[in-house]
Amino acid sequence: MHRLLIALFTALSLAGCQTADETLTTNSDPITITGATAGAIAGDMASRLAEQIGLAGSTVIKMDKDTSEYAAALEGALKGWGYTVIVDGKTAENQKPVELAWSVDSFDGQVLARLTTPSIALARAYAPSAAGATPASPLSIIHRD
Repeated sequence: MHRLLIALFTALSLAGCQTADETLTTNSDPITITGATAGAIAGDMASRLAEQIGLAGSTVIKMDKDTSEYAAALEGALKGWGYTVIVDGKTAENQKPVELAWSVDSFDGQVLARLTTPSIALARAYAPSAAGATPASPLSIIHRD
């Protein structure tokens, strides 16, 4: 009887770990966000990043060059927080910039924005509107070693 209970408990525990193949797919599509939506999302994400990575005066942020409105809004928002932002790849010998990658995707009518550095990743969903965007989820923070 004891072995039966252990076997049953083990089987039930493992059954909770299985997922069907169709749940692994996503409907995430890269999108272009513009205007007030880009500015609102970039401003919020920049402020959240500033809370996590520290002093603006001593931190240099390196982003890939991009011509999208969101990239320009994010660069402007980071500069507004006092960070030096490098987009041309040229750094001084004594500078150790923080590499920043970003993405915006569409999912179920919302915009998922992500910022990633070697030590931290931030993500949040937003509900876009004509006037900008409002957070539609809590901020997700992942610290890396």
